[in-house]
Amino acid sequence: MSTRETQEVRAAANWLRVSPRKARLVVEHIRGRTVPEARTVLAFTDRAAAREVEKLLRSAVSNAEANHGLIGDDLVVKAAYVDVGPVIKRWRARARGRSVQIRRRTCHVTIKLVPGVSATVTRAAPPATEEKPKRTPRRKAAPKAKAETKAAEPKAEAKPKAKPKATPTKKKAPAKKKASDS
Repeated sequence: MSTRETQEVRAAANWLRVSPRKARLVVEHIRGRTVPEARTVLAFTDRAAAREVEKLLRSAVSNAEANHGLIGDDLVVKAAYVDVGPVIKRWRARARGRSVQIRRRTCHVTIKLVPGVSATVTRAAPPATEEKPKRTPRRKAAPKAKAETKAAEPKAEAKPKAKPKATPTKKKAPAKKKASDS
């Protein structure tokens, strides 16, 4: 057993009036980032759910600082997830005496923070590995062979273009027959 267990700080916001699907799009951006990075990302996200997630992140950081004595800027978002909340159902009047159900979806957002290394250390260059061999370029003969196969195939005869439809005109009365010598 280690002498010091990693502390995990958790904050949750329940019954947010945001669709879970829309909230998940915002939460995916901050998962695995440091707190300063996550705050910057949320500040520049134009979605309504970003404001709610930003409040929740602030709450989680203040919990860590007040209750556990951690430094807010050294924390990392370990987990951030969105659960489905209850659906508020409403009705809307429609034509011919009908009604349609409106579902106002809610969600529960949870953020877990853990103490991590500062942002400068986490963004260090990855360890050097063996370089992969470059791909060999494709042969130039391939396009020629493709062109030859097209030339070998018999070409289908082109269909004649349809004649443009004539505009309707007035019908002429049939010409009267001349009385001929009978």
